[in-house]
Amino acid sequence: MDRRNFVLSGTAFGLCGGFGLAGPADAAGKPIRLRELYNKDRSFSDLARSLEGQRIAVNGFMAPPLKAEMNFFVLTKMPMAVCPFCETEAEWPDDILAIYTKRVVDVISYRRKIVTAGILELGSFKDPETGFVSRVRLSDAVYERV
Repeated sequence: MDRRNFVLSGTAFGLCGGFGLAGPADAAGKPIRLRELYNKDRSFSDLARSLEGQRIAVNGFMAPPLKAEMNFFVLTKMPMAVCPFCETEAEWPDDILAIYTKRVVDVISYRRKIVTAGILELGSFKDPETGFVSRVRLSDAVYERV
């Protein structure tokens, strides 16, 4: 294999979205904690503002999805048997994170810890399909069991 084919095969592997060597933690660096995204007054932290638009990794638990065949789930700090669906931005808890993936979510038990990586987005957003309102979310996300 010549150098060009080696480089092209490495690029293709990285774009496949596969885990293992190119998993979420490797893609975004050391995972941050959900609480690091907020100040005590529930405003966005300096860290969150500095990372907006960048790919980050966050550890947590997948809450049960709102419905089947979605490309969306909620990441929680602690395992939750039910989805913490929020009706308004004002009620948005600081220990959950909306996760938007490119593909339909393969549900992982709410008791299993996962790491998720995606592009950090801040500000109010209402999902047109579910009506879910979020203040902070990861888009273009991938996830895997820890």
